[in-house]
Amino acid sequence: MRPTLVLTAHGTRSAAGERTLSALAETVERARPGQRVELSYLEISSPLLSKVLPAVSGPVVVVPLLLAGGYHAHIDLPEVIAGGRPDAVVAGWLGPHRLLTSALARKLARAGLRATDAVVLGAAGSSDPAALADVRAAAHQLAVRLARPVTAAFASAGSPSLEEAMERLRASPAARVAIASYVLAPGFFHDRLAAAGAGLVSEPLGADPDVAALIWHRYDEALAPSGARREQARASR
Repeated sequence: MRPTLVLTAHGTRSAAGERTLSALAETVERARPGQRVELSYLEISSPLLSKVLPAVSGPVVVVPLLLAGGYHAHIDLPEVIAGGRPDAVVAGWLGPHRLLTSALARKLARAGLRATDAVVLGAAGSSDPAALADVRAAAHQLAVRLARPVTAAFASAGSPSLEEAMERLRASPAARVAIASYVLAPGFFHDRLAAAGAGLVSEPLGADPDVAALIWHRYDEALAPSGARREQARASR
């Protein structure tokens, strides 16, 4: 039996957000029948990772449902692991990755993206410069896919802010602004994106098959020998 996959998200007060993350966990589980998958949260929602880890017997791989690094990846998660399951293998966070790019492009197309639209990659934000760099790298990948500029903007910490990016792009020749929602589930940050006044806002990434495939990629990467893991990490960027 392969190690149990434990997914851990930040947590949300949005019931729709919790339903979306549960649907994502189900999509992940269906992708590999027979593989045990558990969903957990770092805070706010339940079950908490700190409760799930001790209850899982055998080896464990924790995949953080985080699109970039930052406080939760570097502080919260290691503290929980150290306190409850120091033997757990921790995978890398999800982004940036070409599979996320595919999901973002598809959701923008479904939302009605036009060739003349200016595009913003709307993310939560972070006080960690490396996390902001992750988001900007994701914006660059989306720009390459869409063959047009994509501006990374942040709903909380980070520059440019969502408001600054919207003001700048409204003054450009673009007919309207489209926001690619770089969040996993409905909740506070997606609501901020939806209220920004864009011509369209794509749905959160949610239970997308490409997101599920990326989660398994991070799981496999975490279990690979260290040399192979480094090569996979480079190839994924």
